[in-house]
Amino acid sequence: MNHGAPIPETVTLHVPFRIVKRGGRKEMQMPEGTTQPRRTDNTLVKALARAFRWKRMLESGEFATIADLAEREGIAPSYVTRVLRLTLLAPDIVEAILDGRQGPEVTLALEPFPVEWAAQSHHFEIIS
Repeated sequence: MNHGAPIPETVTLHVPFRIVKRGGRKEMQMPEGTTQPRRTDNTLVKALARAFRWKRMLESGEFATIADLAEREGIAPSYVTRVLRLTLLAPDIVEAILDGRQGPEVTLALEPFPVEWAAQSHHFEIIS
């Protein structure tokens, strides 16, 4: 230990951010123009996989109704309906979710969103 060395000055760094809820947990959101790390939302990715699997099962006739499918899966029909909505997302938004580039508003608890793909890109924030 060098007792003769000067004590460094304190440096204060201010980082503007806000806390947002995302997928049931809190997350730091940086201001516009700053680079945000990509974060894959595993819950959302699993829900996407389920949604497309369930859609295939319904379209193939394996299950006649959402209620039949929900009963077989042991979950509420309302949950199946909410997850199936993910199949209406534009391919670029699905890709962004898989890459972890979705904005904080894209969670499993998606509010109603436009079904037209062009309108979705304006509705959802995608991080480059």
